[in-house]
Amino acid sequence: MQLFFFLITYPIIIAVSLLPHFVLYRISDLLYVILYKLIGYRTKVVRKNLNLSFPEKSQEELKVIERAFYRHLCDIFIEMLKAITVTKKQVLKRYQFNNLEVINQYLRNNRGVVLVCGHYSSWEAMLSIGYHLEGKGYAVYAPLSNKYFERLIIKSRAKHRIHLGSRFDVLKDIEMHQKNNITYIYGLAADQSPKPKPKSYWRSFMGIEVPVFTGAERMAKQFDLPIVFADIKRSKRGYYTLDISLITDKPKETKVNQITDIFTETLEAQIRKDPTQYFWTHNRFKHMDKNPKLVSQSE
Repeated sequence: MQLFFFLITYPIIIAVSLLPHFVLYRISDLLYVILYKLIGYRTKVVRKNLNLSFPEKSQEELKVIERAFYRHLCDIFIEMLKAITVTKKQVLKRYQFNNLEVINQYLRNNRGVVLVCGHYSSWEAMLSIGYHLEGKGYAVYAPLSNKYFERLIIKSRAKHRIHLGSRFDVLKDIEMHQKNNITYIYGLAADQSPKPKPKSYWRSFMGIEVPVFTGAERMAKQFDLPIVFADIKRSKRGYYTLDISLITDKPKETKVNQITDIFTETLEAQIRKDPTQYFWTHNRFKHMDKNPKLVSQSE
């Protein structure tokens, strides 16, 4: 069944992906009307998230953010399709990196780097980073249920010098890379909403106490890797800039959860500066009522 679905949809995906950008953005405009105006895709989740995150804003202000977000969301979907066939020339033109020396200074000295970002702006903007590195690019991803589409995505990223590695394999891959003296930058989105566990780390994010993902910090500490933040932002439609800043190059000397705190605070500042580019369709605050402190107080 997976193969059948892939064979049916693959020609359509490729045909759309090969369209020029200006045509794709007209499709995005139409998609905005369908997803937002007609279907109301996840509008309840988006409105809940915006109201929780910005209690100081009026409903009119939140509505402006909501509309702009949905336009951005449709653009990102189209850009994900375009990424399958996009050329080196196109990605170098549309994605600009600043401060890459922050990363390359470690790579040229045979030291891998962890790069973290949030679900903000466009992760497809990371496509061209492999062309600028003095090492190899490794993007951590969640495996897809359809293995044929997964192979397509992996192949499309590999042509831009980015290796996709499953989140289930990344630790053993880093260990293997270090043993074989292979230098990588390991990129991942670190703002997931993990399922609460007894030892989960809870902290404020956008003013709400939630369990936060600490995997990037644990990875950096386990392998003594510098960790950097990628501030991705849209400069204009279809064009993005990425500013790289160092969180720490001495992870083992930091306090428990200090790296996670710095990342979360940096991401929150990024969101507050322009909330329209954050992915509000994700149910970020779904575990807020499971905070053990709140549960114990109610008993």
